[in-house]
Amino acid sequence: MGKVYLVGAGPGDVAYLTVKAYKLLQHTEVLIYDALVDAELLELVPSDCLKLDVGKRGGKPSTAQASINELLVQYCQQGKQVVRLKSGDPFIFGRCTSEIEALKAANCEFEVIPGLSSALAAPTLAGIPLTDPVLSRCFTVFTAHEPDALNWEALAAIETLVVLMGGSTLPEVIYRLIKYGKSRKTPIAVIRYCGTPQQQIWTGTLETILEITANISLSPVVITIGEVVQLRKYLQTDNVETDQAIGK
Repeated sequence: MGKVYLVGAGPGDVAYLTVKAYKLLQHTEVLIYDALVDAELLELVPSDCLKLDVGKRGGKPSTAQASINELLVQYCQQGKQVVRLKSGDPFIFGRCTSEIEALKAANCEFEVIPGLSSALAAPTLAGIPLTDPVLSRCFTVFTAHEPDALNWEALAAIETLVVLMGGSTLPEVIYRLIKYGKSRKTPIAVIRYCGTPQQQIWTGTLETILEITANISLSPVVITIGEVVQLRKYLQTDNVETDQAIGK
């Protein structure tokens, strides 16, 4: 019997992969991976490793979750070492529950390897602290994939918000936050391709950000909302090359 490792790849760049994940990739026999930013991640596996792309992208054809579950069980039962490589951290919107349930039902051995979530990495790389003694005593991370399922009154009262999968629903996010009491002047940062040479950052307020990002494809992005966004001008790097890379 083989073993399945549910591995977090981090925000995309191979530099942010954990040491444990790096070592596992070097010895894996089957790699089943999501839509990852850095192609170098796929070069870390042995030359004879079977690579299966099951990535999901909004609005595009994607592999059904049931099929992914079947692949994990199938190759594990063949005695293979399988790495299920996921963006960010496996347990933060990583759809791990059904995969683990399928593995347990088939008596397949598995292990979960944490990864650096873009929810934490993107604001940090943009020079935005998610907590601050005065401006942000807490923060909340949520996905805007299903706006109707969220408690917007509660979210609007929280000092700092981090929104994943919110590029296409940004107008709805802004509308609902303002509706439930968030000031139109609340600062917001939209961070695309965090931690890569293609990283770009747009900042504004809830009132102005849609105009600032008009006609720009906001995928994949991490959105940070709150007064801490203003701290970026004091905390971001002074390195010129980095500033150009993030679209200043």
